[in-house]
Amino acid sequence: MIKAQDIHKSFGALEVLKGVSLHITPSEVVSIVGPSGAGKTTLLQILGTLSTPDSGSLEIDGKRIDTLGDDALSDFRNRRIGFVFQFHHLLPEFTALENVMIPALIAKRDRNEVEKEALGLLKMMELSDRATHKPSALSGGEQQRVAIARALINHPALLLADEPSGNLDSKNREQIHSMFFRLRDELGQTSLIVTHDDSLAEMADRKITMRDGTIL
Repeated sequence: MIKAQDIHKSFGALEVLKGVSLHITPSEVVSIVGPSGAGKTTLLQILGTLSTPDSGSLEIDGKRIDTLGDDALSDFRNRRIGFVFQFHHLLPEFTALENVMIPALIAKRDRNEVEKEALGLLKMMELSDRATHKPSALSGGEQQRVAIARALINHPALLLADEPSGNLDSKNREQIHSMFFRLRDELGQTSLIVTHDDSLAEMADRKITMRDGTIL
């Protein structure tokens, strides 16, 4: 699902990634851990096509990312990669259902089909009764589950999560953690999760440790 080879990235004189190579297979849940400043988020941004490496090659879902132009890259990102962040970034003026639908509507998919799928995802997230609620009426854990449903609406090949449970209490944190493995088991979803949470990291199929811009 991911083939990253010898990825380098610098910001000015600061070399953040120092030749990172990483292979991830389909339906694998992989955690990335390490101290602050290790390069975890920078690597995640490159794998999510939000940032460009200075050198190295990147293939996602069989597609060479470095060969794509800006429009093709944006379309690939929208359709094949789902993002879940520490802060859910839901649009406050829209309901939970509408927030989930937005990426698919941007992709110009049929609205009736999208609404049906979005309702199915909210049911999977145990949020059917919250579909018409706006984010301000949802708890932190509910908002994050809406964000996960939104990330899944376009059937992404890859789900990338950056500290997805960092803002949640222990009950909601456990619920979010178990959701990644349910997605693997029920949908065959590949997930890459940057986390400081030891329990989530240890639950993963594979744990990768980074330090000083390299994988240990």
